[in-house]
Amino acid sequence: MSRVGLKPISLPEKVEIKIDGSNIKVEGPKGKLDFEVPAGISLKTEDGTVIVSRATEQRQHRALHGTVRSIVNNMITGVSAGFSKDLEIQGVGLRAAVKGSDLDLSLGRSHPLLHPIPSGLTVTVNENTKIKVEGIDKQLVGQFAAEVRGFYPPEPYKGKGVRYVGEFVRRKEGKSVGK
Repeated sequence: MSRVGLKPISLPEKVEIKIDGSNIKVEGPKGKLDFEVPAGISLKTEDGTVIVSRATEQRQHRALHGTVRSIVNNMITGVSAGFSKDLEIQGVGLRAAVKGSDLDLSLGRSHPLLHPIPSGLTVTVNENTKIKVEGIDKQLVGQFAAEVRGFYPPEPYKGKGVRYVGEFVRRKEGKSVGK
């Protein structure tokens, strides 16, 4: 039984939701998002809330119930407040910069990495080492941040690399000299 799927979603002010069959369009101050609801899941709006329900108790419908509710909730949050991920680069000589529609990463390789910024995202770099990714689509923001981190994940010996702000990296001891 999905406990997440049973919770109603409250609609903030200035956010409109349009349900057209299996297509949902959410519009707010930050932008517009749309989503195609899978078969067996239905949505309805009442008194400023959105209620997600499933057609049957089949395993697939039960699995999708909470997922669809979370996706719709993230869409509503995205168009009203937006999402952001903060990354930091640690290590001597490692830096980042925004050049046009690309993120230019100098991560100790022989060539700079130019990672294209998808439309709908805003990327800013402060102090050459702090990257902030902002957008209305939670999945797109998280995916872009994970791709940037994947170019040089933090290594456990010196702690160098790209990491999320607040991420804990377990450090290892280097080689010990035997006697």
